[in-house]
Amino acid sequence: MRLKGKKVAILVSNEFEDIEVFYPFLRLSEEGAWITFGIYQRGFHPRPAFPGKPITGRFGLTVPPMFHREGYRYDVKDATELSADDYDAVIIPGGFSPDYLRREPKITEFVRKMYEQGKVVAGICHGPWLIISAKIAKGKRIAGVTPIKDDIENAGATFVDEPVVVDGNIITSRVPDDLPEFCQAIINAMS
Repeated sequence: MRLKGKKVAILVSNEFEDIEVFYPFLRLSEEGAWITFGIYQRGFHPRPAFPGKPITGRFGLTVPPMFHREGYRYDVKDATELSADDYDAVIIPGGFSPDYLRREPKITEFVRKMYEQGKVVAGICHGPWLIISAKIAKGKRIAGVTPIKDDIENAGATFVDEPVVVDGNIITSRVPDDLPEFCQAIINAMS
């Protein structure tokens, strides 16, 4: 287990890209990492909302996950209360979730501090939106889903159309098909 003793925060809000949350959760936890789902109760979603409703992905999976018990491989915390001192990496899955996450200054500050401390900051699909809003994209090579190419370039970064791009401690990928390369790059960076 290459990541035994490592702690990873996965940031999620409503309408996250389901597989971009659960593939890294399962892959990194099988390597021994402890996962914290940093949840942010914001965002619009077509499913009924009620107090205490779990964060829901685009395809209906929920955080906390119904298929694993909390306390075994993961815990759940409010994303606005996370401290960079407590984690070795942060993962920002895509979907519409990053657009909600980046509107909260405490979350962008968490991502910026992770970067400044030299810890892994990883975003896939629309995840680089949060990297942009954390003001750490300028001068970097960044992959992302094609519709955010202009956002990446307008932030002063270079858009790269490759399965995974590692630039310092920032790791980015384009789409769910890139998840194997994305997760392997995160594991390698943390090992």
